Amino acid sequence: MKRFIQIAIISAGLVVMPHIASAVQVADTIFYGGPIVTVNAKNEEVQALAVQNGKIVAVGKKDAVLKEWQASTTKVVDLKGQTLMPGFVEPHIHILMTAITEEMWLNLTNFSDQYDTLDTLSQKLKAALKTLPKGQWLAGFGVDPSRTKPFMAELTADVLDKVSTDVPILVMNQSGHIAYVNHKAFELAGINDKTPNPGNGGIYMKDAQGRLTGVVVEPSAILSLVKKMPPPSDADLAKAMQKTAKYIASKGVTTSAEITLGLMLGLDNELKLFNAVTHSDGFPIRVRAYLYGPLLSKGFNTIKPNDGDDRLRFVGIKFVSDGSTQGITAALNQPYDYPKGTQFRGNLDYQDEEIFNQMKPLYDQGWQLAIHANGDRTVEQTLNNYAKLLAGNPDPKARRLRIEHFTINTPEQVKRAAQMGVIPGFTIGHVDYWGEAFHNHIVGPERANRIDPSASFKKEGARFAYHSDSPVSNVGPLNYITEGAGRLWQKAPRKVLGPDERVTVDDAIRAVTINAAYEMFSDDKLGSLEVGKQADLVVLSANPRKTPVEQIRNIKVKETWIDGKQQAW
Repeated sequence: MKRFIQIAIISAGLVVMPHIASAVQVADTIFYGGPIVTVNAKNEEVQALAVQNGKIVAVGKKDAVLKEWQASTTKVVDLKGQTLMPGFVEPHIHILMTAITEEMWLNLTNFSDQYDTLDTLSQKLKAALKTLPKGQWLAGFGVDPSRTKPFMAELTADVLDKVSTDVPILVMNQSGHIAYVNHKAFELAGINDKTPNPGNGGIYMKDAQGRLTGVVVEPSAILSLVKKMPPPSDADLAKAMQKTAKYIASKGVTTSAEITLGLMLGLDNELKLFNAVTHSDGFPIRVRAYLYGPLLSKGFNTIKPNDGDDRLRFVGIKFVSDGSTQGITAALNQPYDYPKGTQFRGNLDYQDEEIFNQMKPLYDQGWQLAIHANGDRTVEQTLNNYAKLLAGNPDPKARRLRIEHFTINTPEQVKRAAQMGVIPGFTIGHVDYWGEAFHNHIVGPERANRIDPSASFKKEGARFAYHSDSPVSNVGPLNYITEGAGRLWQKAPRKVLGPDERVTVDDAIRAVTINAAYEMFSDDKLGSLEVGKQADLVVLSANPRKTPVEQIRNIKVKETWIDGKQQAW
């Protein structure tokens, strides 16, 4: 590139200033000075990347990119040895639920290796009572009997009554599929020993004498209590969502799903809220939304597939078909191993025809479907219904049907899913935080070793993606890479859960970038650093491809960029 010398005379003397004469084309920003991991089909690393008008216009060798694209107006970013990658894509987060439970409720989540007891949980609840405004429920989130001492110690109405008999209390299980309430909460919700279960898998658990225990299972039952709580203001909800989005962005995420829009506050309320917040100044992530299927009336067409814009787009419909594996409510083919001698296999939330009849009209409208299926019995139901929907389709993989979690599974189910182009989304934290409990207590070694079968899907030539299911586990794609490539469980003595299901670091990176984008019909614009794609980027303190697997989770996220603009968080 030709250069010229501009001579400027200033009072201090003669200054010689070199300038770029004119680039063939002008980039707004050029990055160089560190590894640039493209996640393209060849997993190439390049030396430089140029951005113009929010899109990537060049990737390649530093000298060539600078020569072709640098001008005097170009912002040049020297990475100084840091790593540039595609912004991470999170295909399964409950954004609003995370905002409410972690920012507005008492957050009892404990992913440390020092487990809570019923006494420590009760103490935390009693402490929160001291600052609870009058007329409010004491609401908490994040207890988990499978991570409590002793194993499977569970809150009940009687335990919570010892915290308060005057204030209604609702504490949600970490899985989001179980809640624990005191008798005051039942009273205010109008639920008594004779109240029938609400349907769609919802259960008000009762003891052998038919008395309510305080344990409430599945969304339909839990929400019948949540809806009796004083609703938060729109301003408080928007503030909590902004804070949650900034936290998500701080983990390197530039695009996230809202996987059950309408679940917490109803469809109309959440549509209004998400439209306002995602388009407000400073909201640092894109959102791909999935409407909560049970809320959609027959003939629903208010929103059509792919409606929206790059900040908020509606891409799918979500159904929940069973419960939680660690909560011992997911529907299995064979009984759980805990408690010893049980014949309990968990429950399907829908009969086969019941959910098929809800899915089909939405599928026929062109909607992508995402079905929550933790247990292998539910996976089988979902695959059978997907096969009926796809019958006669010359290109079934184009529909990109999703199964969320795919936790307990069989080899045959992996093959069927791959053949149909079904994309499994793994809550890969299962192998980390619950791996020991699954292996030693809940389902036994054989089933536990197959949890989140990443390598099996790779062997079939199929895609898979990783997610947090936040607030079920914490957002952190770098952590997911460690979990997918290492599969070490947290509890001492640490062991690898299902060594044969480990994948390479490159495979795990794809599960949080291009595969996750593909899962949400966004791979044409996001998920890799290639010419023509939107400049959604993350800057990391180190290159995960050159970092020991167990240390990848400790890499620091330094910056995120959307459309070539750095985001504040």
